[in-house]
Amino acid sequence: MADMMADIAQFIFLEDEPQQADIIFVTGGAYACEGHRAAELYRAGYAPYILPSGRYSVHDGRFVAVADEPQRYPGPYATEWEFLADVCAGDGVPREAILREDRAVSTWDNARFSRRVTDAAGLAVRRAILCCKSLHARRAYMYYQFFYPETKFFVCPCDIENITRANWNTTPQGTALVMSEVEKCGKQFGEMFVQRMQGIVYDPDEPSMKDRWAGVK
Repeated sequence: MADMMADIAQFIFLEDEPQQADIIFVTGGAYACEGHRAAELYRAGYAPYILPSGRYSVHDGRFVAVADEPQRYPGPYATEWEFLADVCAGDGVPREAILREDRAVSTWDNARFSRRVTDAAGLAVRRAILCCKSLHARRAYMYYQFFYPETKFFVCPCDIENITRANWNTTPQGTALVMSEVEKCGKQFGEMFVQRMQGIVYDPDEPSMKDRWAGVK
């Protein structure tokens, strides 16, 4: 059992040492820690741009609330991008270094709409840092790598809800969230690669996945 739990942790909780990159991507969400991590890496000189992504969750239909620092970031915020950009700016990142993607309603959308933004800006993204929640790291990496196949990624996550690689399987909440990620990785990527084999090509300019992949978060 211990070996199986270690294998799951190794699969889900990706983490790399930060390296010099062309951009720092931030997946959407309501946790300020992702913005703090991105800002920390920007200030350390790892990349010249940060691109937070996100409108709100497809399941909520609106930006509900800041999850981890509501008193520091009372809002109100209309989008995840607005919130995360505020976090980064508050941590010393110049507004002109923060690119904008505020259409995404899922992790899938975060990746493909970010590709649209970087292409429109003429950015050649050969190396990128990906800031995300640690228990979401594998799925976030898979999606971004799918839309940036030519890019070398360095995953630099943050822990949320006191759930870590070391303790995820010691609480019902941690176990449920991590095993849900395992399930989603298998189901969603199985569908993606079957469709790729069938010759289906995804255009970053298409409408949100809300109209195509209901249930993908």
